[in-house]
Amino acid sequence: MLPTLNLTGDLVLAEHVSHRIGKVGAGDVVLVRSPVDPRRILTKRVVGMEGDTVSFYVDPMYSQTTVVPKGHVWIQGDNTYASSDSRHFGPVPYGLIQGKVFFRVWPPDGFGTLEQ
Repeated sequence: MLPTLNLTGDLVLAEHVSHRIGKVGAGDVVLVRSPVDPRRILTKRVVGMEGDTVSFYVDPMYSQTTVVPKGHVWIQGDNTYASSDSRHFGPVPYGLIQGKVFFRVWPPDGFGTLEQ
């Protein structure tokens, strides 16, 4: 999630209600259970909701467009070329969202809400 979050050491607060009542949308940073390894929790940004058309780069020279299916979200890391996300494993079922990140508490110089 560089540059929004550091590789290690960032401590964030997440709430676990919004995703249950459908209050997660494009631009939100979420905690998602990995569809590849269910033991891992990923921190990614929601780029598209069900029904949205999403354009993305597979590599710097080749782009694709897809429509997010019903009950799914499209997630991507902010570090486009070094992120394992929906560009690699496709749309993620909405049920895999575990929480919505809303605040960084550590390091002190990054204290506050997360900027896009």
